[in-house]
Amino acid sequence: MISAGIIGASGYTGAELLRILAQHPEMEVTLATAREYSGERISALYPSLGEFYDDEFRTYEENEVKTECDAVFIGLPHGESMKIVPGLMATDKKIVDLSADFRFDEPAVYEKWYGTPHSCPELLREAVYGLPESNRKKIAGAQLVANPGCYPTAVALGLLPLVKVSLVAGTVFIDAKSGVSGAGRKLTLQTHFPQLADGVVPYAVSGHRHQPEMELLLAGASGHSIFPVVFVPHLVPMNRGILCTMYVTLNDGMGDSEIWDLYNDAYSAEAFVHMLKAGECPQTKAVQGSNNCHIGLAAVLDGKGLIVMSAIDNLVKGASGQAVQNMNLLCGLPEDTGLLVPGLFP
Repeated sequence: MISAGIIGASGYTGAELLRILAQHPEMEVTLATAREYSGERISALYPSLGEFYDDEFRTYEENEVKTECDAVFIGLPHGESMKIVPGLMATDKKIVDLSADFRFDEPAVYEKWYGTPHSCPELLREAVYGLPESNRKKIAGAQLVANPGCYPTAVALGLLPLVKVSLVAGTVFIDAKSGVSGAGRKLTLQTHFPQLADGVVPYAVSGHRHQPEMELLLAGASGHSIFPVVFVPHLVPMNRGILCTMYVTLNDGMGDSEIWDLYNDAYSAEAFVHMLKAGECPQTKAVQGSNNCHIGLAAVLDGKGLIVMSAIDNLVKGASGQAVQNMNLLCGLPEDTGLLVPGLFP
């Protein structure tokens, strides 16, 4: 049995890791840290986990992690993970970091979008970007994996089949809607119930910090140095889920059936990416609680344009489920171990 530690386990992604790993047949949680809740029982903060965990949250101690854990999930806020990763990298621990601290090769990009200098830029090129559907071989041979952001996951899975064969002409316009859990547990006016309920609001319109991650990911797949994206996220009054609608202008040379064949070929062997039938649209409710991504397509403009729609659960495929998927690869387990569960409906 692989012993797993969750550093920063009191947030929503930490709770989701606890939920998923409670049923994992090859991995068990031996350590869960939370600075604010140290000494409190996990079940007191998350009663839904009471039947599975009788443990207390603990204060982070590097030596305890090194002695008690084979695999380490880091669920700390941006800017905090890079403070502890160098010490853990000196061991043979397998690490999946759910923050943005190791998603970029260049420290200047991180510093621009996250507003703080990177304290260990020498490790940026050692980290492997953790989108298994495009990078699983490198992930399997890594020690440190940077788990992707939730929006980039939904966008990349929707666009990569097109981008890899250079079918995209010009700028991609992305309309994305996310549940409020994507903002985390910290209380803010924007996520206060009376402020959020019964409405939909765009935010970070002038530039969301996930946008450069999308651009770099798509540019790498296409071979172009710059991949233009216009991205507008919206906050909607639901707990979970992301729905991305992407508007793409196509290069000439492919008909509707060929586009469908392209996507089906790309994802037919994937456990967690599912193409919907023609005329069907993805729904956030259909993927809630699962590690699945549902994708739908609709041709427009006499075949010169394509609308790509993708839906994921932001806390699962957009965060903790994908982190477990990555850790399975790191530990030599089948990628879908502990993750093959249907979505919750209604």
